[in-house]
Amino acid sequence: MRQELLSLPKTLAEDVAKNLVMVARLIDEDPEGAYGYSRVALRLASRVAAVREAAGFAAYANQKYGEALAEFRAARRMTGNTDLWPVMADCERGLGRPEKALDMAGAPEVHKLDKAGQVEMRLVAAGARRDMGQLDAAIVTLQSPELASTSVQPWTARLRYAYADALLAAGREGEAREWFAKAVESDKDGSTDASDRLAELDGVEFVDALGDGEEPEDGVTGQDDGES
Repeated sequence: MRQELLSLPKTLAEDVAKNLVMVARLIDEDPEGAYGYSRVALRLASRVAAVREAAGFAAYANQKYGEALAEFRAARRMTGNTDLWPVMADCERGLGRPEKALDMAGAPEVHKLDKAGQVEMRLVAAGARRDMGQLDAAIVTLQSPELASTSVQPWTARLRYAYADALLAAGREGEAREWFAKAVESDKDGSTDASDRLAELDGVEFVDALGDGEEPEDGVTGQDDGES
C-alpha cells in the first residue's frame, strides 16, 4: 500500500494513508464510520488500487454489495490480482445471484488463489448452494482435505463452523454438535459464535446473574435440559 501511495504527492499520500488507517481501525466495530473514511480516500485518490480495495471492503461491510463489487473489479483491473475473487463472488450472493457465485467458484481464477483463498472460495460456494436450497450439495462442497485436517490454520474455525451449520440446517443435529465442538477447539480468538451454538444444542440456558435485585454471582448460571 505504501508503494502504491508513492505515486501521489507527499501531502496527498499522507492524507490518503490516514483515511485508510481509519478504515482498517473501524471496519469491524463501526462499519458506517469506516465507509465514510473510505469515501474520502476514494475522492482523493481513486486511481490507487489499494484505495479502491479498501473502499470495496468498507462497502461490503455495510452490505452495499453492488458498490463493493464495482470497487473490487476496479482494483482487480488495476493490479491483475485474483486475491479478491472470493469476496467478489460473495458480493454476487449478496446481490441475489448465487448462480453467478457458483460460476465464479468454477472459474480458472480459483486455481491462482493461495490455500486461504481457495478455502474462502469453498465457503462462498457452499453458501451459494444453501441460498439455492441445496443443503446436501452445500455439505459436500465443504468436505475437503482442509476440513479433515487436524492442524489448525487461520481458516479452520470458520470452515468447521460452516460445515456444522450446514449439517444442522439439514437436520443432522448429532453431527452438527460434533463439528461445532471442533470449531470451538480451533477458534482461539472468538471469530465465530460456535461456543454459543454448541451450548444451545446442549440445552444450556444463560440467565442474567444480576436480575431481580439478586446479589452478583461468580460465573454464569445455566440449565441443562438435554443430553451432553
